[in-house]
Amino acid sequence: MKHESIKEIKEALKDVHSREDERLAIWQKDERSGVQLALSQWERRMLKSEKEKALLKELSIFENEAKAEGYRLIAGIDEVGRGPLAGPVVAAAVILPENCELLGVNDSKQLSLKRREELYEQIQTQAISIGIGVVCHEEIDKINIYQASKKAMIMAVEDLDFVPDYLLIDAMELELKLPQKKLIKGDARSVSIAAASIIAKVCRDRLMEDYAKMFPGYGFEKNAGYGTKEHLEGLQKIGICPIHRKTFAPIKNLYQK
Repeated sequence: MKHESIKEIKEALKDVHSREDERLAIWQKDERSGVQLALSQWERRMLKSEKEKALLKELSIFENEAKAEGYRLIAGIDEVGRGPLAGPVVAAAVILPENCELLGVNDSKQLSLKRREELYEQIQTQAISIGIGVVCHEEIDKINIYQASKKAMIMAVEDLDFVPDYLLIDAMELELKLPQKKLIKGDARSVSIAAASIIAKVCRDRLMEDYAKMFPGYGFEKNAGYGTKEHLEGLQKIGICPIHRKTFAPIKNLYQK
């Protein structure tokens, strides 16, 4: 075997995905510091990949249980936007294929903005179907946030291209004649619910970025309508805007004045 350059070994390592690869033993005997550094970096990437694969396997337990019972179109459902003072509540329903490769998927709140956006694109590419449900601030004020969240979830299921035969839902039961399982903290326990959490979060954040252009001064593009310092200061200076939830404190107090 010819004496490879460090650059050639680095390039070759990009295509090594198994510890059984015979080239590793040869490179490990190479005393050049550049080669040893490249091997250390490869090892870190492998450990990260193995950890993500283990997490994906763990997050697929409920889906696999449903598949073992004969279900095929399993939809994970989650919503975001219960706590903000402004804007809609958004839900997503996601049907993933068997053996999907969403490495690093997790509860959307645990992910960085960059990682969330990357996974959003991956889910869009891999999912069998995605449904979205949006319930506006006015409806939230009329029927309360709990009922609005439930309505958004049902809308998301009805928006799917296929009728699912089983539902995995984050901490909620839906009035739908479909077999379903309610999972507390489901976005951290089920890959389908985690995927729905990511889709709903990115969709809602983008909506709030649009609202920020229409209603400047509250920082909606950064806080997504949550009661941050900038948002509360905006309320003091400007007052409420059309998308504020009038049944939520402190909006309620300002509205009554």
